[in-house]
Amino acid sequence: MSVADRSVLRETVARALAEDLGAGDLTVAAVLEPGQRCRARVVGREAGVLCGLGPAREVFRQLDPGVDCREVLADGAELEAGRVVLELAGPAAPILSGERTALNFLQHLSGIATLTRRFVEVASAFEVQILDTRKTAPGLRALEKHATHVGGATNHRMGLYDAVLIKDNHAQAAGGLEVALRRALRSQPPAGVEVEVRDLEELRLALELGAGRVLLDNFSPRQVAEAMPLARGRARVELSGGVTLENLPEYAALRPDFISVGRLTHSAPALDLALEVLPPQG
Repeated sequence: MSVADRSVLRETVARALAEDLGAGDLTVAAVLEPGQRCRARVVGREAGVLCGLGPAREVFRQLDPGVDCREVLADGAELEAGRVVLELAGPAAPILSGERTALNFLQHLSGIATLTRRFVEVASAFEVQILDTRKTAPGLRALEKHATHVGGATNHRMGLYDAVLIKDNHAQAAGGLEVALRRALRSQPPAGVEVEVRDLEELRLALELGAGRVLLDNFSPRQVAEAMPLARGRARVELSGGVTLENLPEYAALRPDFISVGRLTHSAPALDLALEVLPPQG
């Protein structure tokens, strides 16, 4: 993890803790004796792909560096129901105060990694790459894209700053697809310009102008089948819009280079994990 990544992690966790704790945990203050200690563990309650150990550890580190966190599994591990993920020991107050925030990160990111793995397993049989998108929760993009990577997807754009992708609103604002694409190609190499097309006519235009990558937006499988012979060998092809686990095999069998899936981040169900405080030893 780079210095920049660690900085993002620290800031994200700090915001999450501030949101939950506010001026302090009233319940912990009311029921625990000063200096009380405990042991606990985080356990998976359903099968899936584990992700989010970094932010979970950071939660307890920020609350009290004296909490001992021992990872039993690593991000990317196949999780079975009942499997221990993390073991905790130390002051009871930070363990209980950090429980929900740590679990929120683990459940959300593991859910994303789990759904992503399902898509990747299907698409890889056809040698098609699954891409994530910018449809992420505000402030959580770095963590959510880490989760899709753990699940086996390829990160697409981290933001607007790292690739050119001309979408329909860009074309509309610029005065048309041709105008927008010609302008982009004057400032960027063709391989660095991707353009969204809505039908075969726009696809032909994009190919004639020299776009290095085309995004077939909301094409049906029949339309993709018509488009692939036109684009193959001239531009890399990405499919986007309306792809589900149920119809993924039909789309992937048409052999585009990429399929981007927004639901990996905006609609992944949380994976069920729990924190359990253990009885005192002895």
